[in-house]
Amino acid sequence: MAKVSTVVLRHRIMLKQLTAMIILVALMAQTFNRAAVVASYYTNTAAYAKNCVNKTRPQLHCNGKCQMMKQLKEEEKKEQQNNERKPSLDEVLSSKSFFATVHDFQSTIDRVFFHRNVGYPVDRPTHFFHPPGA
Repeated sequence: MAKVSTVVLRHRIMLKQLTAMIILVALMAQTFNRAAVVASYYTNTAAYAKNCVNKTRPQLHCNGKCQMMKQLKEEEKKEQQNNERKPSLDEVLSSKSFFATVHDFQSTIDRVFFHRNVGYPVDRPTHFFHPPGA
């Protein structure tokens, strides 16, 4: 029985680690998308050079950098379009607008508790009575 629980525990830990890795990779891909385009250029320079617009002007030594710049501009436009989205109308501005409020009905009568101060110590027992065990 103990062996089964350790196996289940290992699977849960692996699932948590896998989920964390997927979220981390997604965050990294979104953050470093421009660096991915540049890395793609340096790994596939020949493919970029084949699609180069400046093939007729070899003196520019473009080698496909124009294609890389086009892709970078497209990525920048996508990023700007994502930033310019209109805010949704379902935004929660504060917790008071999100949660329902419950009004408590309390009585308005003030209760007065009297504290009797005698001025001298009150004789109180220091031990409690315990009946004998049967």
